[in-house]
Formats: sequence, structure tokens, C-alpha cells
Amino acid sequence: MTPTQSNPGSAAQPEPGSSAEPNLGDATQSEPGDAVLAAAAERAMATRGLNLPQLPGLPVPDDTANLRAGADLHPDLLALLPLVGVWRGEGEASYPTIATHRFGQQVVVAHDGRNFLTWESRAWIIGAEGEYVRPAARESGFWRIGSDEVIELLLTHSTGIVELYYGGPINQSSWELATDVVIRSKTAKEVTAAQRLYGIVDDGDLAWVEERAMAGQPLQPHLSAKLARHAG
Repeated sequence: MTPTQSNPGSAAQPEPGSSAEPNLGDATQSEPGDAVLAAAAERAMATRGLNLPQLPGLPVPDDTANLRAGADLHPDLLALLPLVGVWRGEGEASYPTIATHRFGQQVVVAHDGRNFLTWESRAWIIGAEGEYVRPAARESGFWRIGSDEVIELLLTHSTGIVELYYGGPINQSSWELATDVVIRSKTAKEVTAAQRLYGIVDDGDLAWVEERAMAGQPLQPHLSAKLARHAG
């Protein structure tokens, strides 16, 4: 395996107006905490009764993607509370080494009461008319918050890449992270750094953008998506 380190503080910011950047301006504006929670509760009326399917027989607590069911969220994770849920939507991928295309995505963010969130993302290519074409990227991992309140995101990709991100909240509904270490298997393509920005925007959707340095290219916009809450 080939480890690569980068300085999170030196990661370039997305270029305003780039094709891989949805508008996260609403998410990065400060709002009173009570107003954020009240707005989220109102938007969740249609999804509040939905949760992950459960298989019986395990002695451990079930994972839950619904804050109204299952174990209480660990108090150390309150800064990540708006992320918990099942999210679905569409996005765009672009890079100098690939053809620009649209994709669908589902993200499941769940917990079992301990001080970490589980993260599971799967994507699929969609055509010009919105039709399904083929499976695309998959990733899974964990969000954690240390005693210094720094957010850690550990991701494993189906392409043979493992990434460790560090970052923090911009405010109560947006979070910015950058890779500290990237490890790739012998069969994986070259990836040297990445940076992500997640935010809950005014309509309650989860919007995110990613910059990535790979295939000999410098850090630059690569992915963006806007996902609606499907459960939780």
C-alpha cells in the first residue's frame, strides 16, 4: 500500500460558480440553533416514520437512521446531528480525465448510541433522460469527534482507496473536511488528496461538493450533489 499525506489547511477552496459546486451559501450562514432544529422538524414530517430495515436476532443495539427511534444519539455527536438519516438525490461528476456525467446517490448516516456515526454511500450513473445506466462509486466509513472537537471521517472506497479526513463545523449545519492521509491498494488509481464540504441548505436537503487530486492532476472540483431526506 502507498500512503500519501497532505496538509488539510492547505487544501484549495472550490472555485465559485464551478460546475462541480452547488450553492452552499445558505448552509454556511449562521442561524440560531433553535431555528435550525425547528425548521428541520417541520421538513421531516414526511420522513419521520421511516427507518432502516432491521433483521432480528442480534444481541447488540440496532443501527438507526432516525433520531426518533432506537438508541439516543451520543452527546458527543450533537454537532453532527443534522446528518443522521437516509438521503437520496442526484449530482454531477467532472474532471479533466473523465467525461462529465450525472449520477444518482443514496447516503445512509446511522448510529447505535455510541460516539460515532456510520456512513454508507452508493451511486449510479444516470443518462440524459434521468434513466439508470450502471452502478458507480461505493464508500463506507465512520464519522467521529475527538476530545478536541475535531471531526474525523474515515472512508473506504470500493476502488481500493482508504482516506482519513480531519475537519470541523463551519456552523450548526455545515461541515468542512480535508484528507490527512490517503492509502491506496496496488490495483487502485492514484489519488493524493481530497476535500469535502457538506451542508444542510434552506430546503432541508443535504448538499455537498468534493475537490480531488488524482491521476496526476492538482486538487480541483470533482463531485457535487444535492440529496433530499428519504428517511429519518
